[in-house]
Amino acid sequence: MLNFTKIKVFLIYLILLSAIFFSSLNFKSNNIIDKKVNLGLDLQGGSYILLEIDTRPLVNQKLQSKVIPIKKLLNKNKITFQDFSITKEGIFFSVDEKQHKKLENLFFLKTSENIVNNFIAEYNSFELDISFKQKLAIINFSNYGLVSLNNAALKQSIEIIRRRIDDVGTKEPTILQRGDKRILVELPGIDNPERVKELLGKTAQLTFRLVSNDLEFGSEKLILSETNEKLTVNKRVVISGDNLVDAQPKFDNQSNQPIVIFTLDRLGSQKFGKTTTENVGKRLAIILDNAVISAPQIREAITAGTGTISGGFSFQEATDLALLLRSGALPTPINIVEERTVGPDLGKDSIDAGIFSLFIGFILVILFMLLKYRIFGLISNISLISNLIILIAILTIIEATLTLPGIAGIILTVGMAVDSNVLIYERIREELKTEKSIIHAFDVGYNKAKITVIDANVTTLIAAAILFIFGSGPVKGFAVTLGVGIVTTLFSAYFIARHLTSIVVLKDREGKYFNL
Repeated sequence: MLNFTKIKVFLIYLILLSAIFFSSLNFKSNNIIDKKVNLGLDLQGGSYILLEIDTRPLVNQKLQSKVIPIKKLLNKNKITFQDFSITKEGIFFSVDEKQHKKLENLFFLKTSENIVNNFIAEYNSFELDISFKQKLAIINFSNYGLVSLNNAALKQSIEIIRRRIDDVGTKEPTILQRGDKRILVELPGIDNPERVKELLGKTAQLTFRLVSNDLEFGSEKLILSETNEKLTVNKRVVISGDNLVDAQPKFDNQSNQPIVIFTLDRLGSQKFGKTTTENVGKRLAIILDNAVISAPQIREAITAGTGTISGGFSFQEATDLALLLRSGALPTPINIVEERTVGPDLGKDSIDAGIFSLFIGFILVILFMLLKYRIFGLISNISLISNLIILIAILTIIEATLTLPGIAGIILTVGMAVDSNVLIYERIREELKTEKSIIHAFDVGYNKAKITVIDANVTTLIAAAILFIFGSGPVKGFAVTLGVGIVTTLFSAYFIARHLTSIVVLKDREGKYFNL
């Protein structure tokens, strides 16, 4: 077991040299290979933002979408109704008390044909509830319907927020769900979150609607942001942000002003082409979050599926608008519940404290191993240093985010690495008492200790995997450093330390210059 082939020795030194190279990337700037270990919010400083979704507008919107199916259900089954209305409290209409039971049975029909209360087919539950107060029928979301609506909105909001932050260019942001309505956003390295807050706070509901000459049924008054002009705009949406495929900021070739060029999907292109063909000479309002950002005149039919948005933007505003359009609209408004900035001084103090504790632990371990095992203690220390270099190299390659719990994981790795070497050397010491051959004693010692060392480390690796899968934020950071540290510990103990041990033992077969 102490014999190493030339290929195995070559691979060991190749891995070590590669590890030294990748570890060094953290101490150099302007590298050709742009990789390094990223510092978390607790080390680097940055912004902490706690958001909360507001599902009330979404509930009202979803109730609006149920109006036509409900009316179809009533008409199809010849249920006479009056005074149909919808408010924030629900959908209301009057119906004869004799038909209450019939309506209730239709409403809670447990088949896929229930187009009104259609959760039953997929979720075996009902999305809506119906109740009666004399002749008045009241339709609202059930508890299950509200929870389902909230969860879907929260999941979609997290995904859209992630897209927006990724486009900003922040490395290793933390975006986590907190409770049933809140989203935690941590942005390391950003100490001025105003732009990010503005991007996150915008719903970005984009619609294209025609401008009318007169205020009529199905139209409303809106303000053109650029000139404060009051426009009468049709409520009917020509196309929405859902039809958008891409949006990019550009400079207009004629005016040299920043604009946003957008590209539509196939369905959006068809609708846009038809609308512009039929309404040449009219104005088309481009509306973002109920504010008209531009209202150009349609000069010709636009059938290519592309267009431009202009509105006196700065290039940064055009860039942010394009970002919002690309990432998609938030399903609900989002409110900022809490925000704070973690300064770099706090991060520096945390780094210094973590490095100091790691240094003290490292030195104490090195001294103990030297005093306890002499030359093999030195080998163990070399293996330990190599272990840390390889660990940092792997974290650099995967561009992991290092937090205070992550530093704790590295410190724990140091302890486990030493523990592995202690187990091996103690086993070898026992074999030396019975074996006449030193080489055979070391060979048997390594073999017998292998099972114990692997079992101990694999058990810890399983725990680290569970922490990574079910944990979040700093817990995952701890799990990553611990898990990677276990792998590097096994490599350093059974390849680096064993290789160096073989050199010493094979040169001094009688054990004159070492003692265990």
